[in-house]
Amino acid sequence: MGKILFDTATTINGWIADEHNSLAWLFAVADEPDEELLPQGVSAMVEGSTTYEWVLNESDILANPEKWREFHGDRPVFVFTSRSLPVPEGADVRFVSGSVRDALPAIRAAAGEGDIWVVGGGDLAGQFLDAGALDEIALSVAPVALTGGAPLFPRRVESDRLKLVSARAVGQFARLIYEVVPPPAS
Repeated sequence: MGKILFDTATTINGWIADEHNSLAWLFAVADEPDEELLPQGVSAMVEGSTTYEWVLNESDILANPEKWREFHGDRPVFVFTSRSLPVPEGADVRFVSGSVRDALPAIRAAAGEGDIWVVGGGDLAGQFLDAGALDEIALSVAPVALTGGAPLFPRRVESDRLKLVSARAVGQFARLIYEVVPPPAS
């Protein structure tokens, strides 16, 4: 069984999207080396509805469904939502509602032995942490500060829950990888 990772870009002051749920700030960073900042070995992806809708709208994917594969490939994508949302032609999108814990068996089955990438948002990643299912947090910290927006990880997580695995420069980004340590047994 692969691991479940939350891999995302963030600003130096902890925002993953601006006040308009936009990631335009991220794509404005000079010389962004995409391939070194994306996880490898991912067999399934998980997104919240805000992230999913932003991806659809940003590249006008419903009108240009071939653009879906540029980021998602042929992997199944699980979208947590309580609403009815459109699906790009040919995309393997599976809508789920309810708790992460309840959806985990289907997500793990779809991923097989590969990793599961929790793309966003931060609250959804926090729900995976709350369910004891998050194994790794990988951050690409951009040299950008925003005045507000979507927080990186809207949970209190103490240092005994995160173990720094690596820190390095990748272009203009600081790439930080943390292993999530299970909570101490009560």
